[in-house]
Amino acid sequence: MSLDFDLMGRACIFSRNITHNLTKMADAAGIYDALWNPEMKGYKFASDIIPILRKGLEDLRSRPEYFSKFNASNGWGKYEHFVPFVEEVLAACEANPGAEIEVSV
Repeated sequence: MSLDFDLMGRACIFSRNITHNLTKMADAAGIYDALWNPEMKGYKFASDIIPILRKGLEDLRSRPEYFSKFNASNGWGKYEHFVPFVEEVLAACEANPGAEIEVSV
C-alpha cells in the first residue's frame, strides 16, 4: 500500500507515490497529516503545508540517526527514500502554492 500525493491545477501538476511504511517516520517529523491526511486538518492548497514541510524536512535532515530508527524492517521505506520525497513535494508546493492537494491512500 502507498500514498499518492498530487498537486492539481487544471490538470495534474505534480504526482509522487511513497510507501505507507514511512508513516511513523512522517509522524515523528510532524508531517504525517500534511502528507497523508491534509483534508482532516483543513489543508487544501499547497501553500497550506509549505511551513509544515519546511520544518519537518529541517528536522529530518538534522537528525538522520534518529529518523533511521523508523526504517521499515522489510527495506520498503527508508530514511534515504523519504527525505528526497519530502524535498520534491516541498519544491513542488513552493513552485505551485495555489495548487490543490489531492491524496489517495
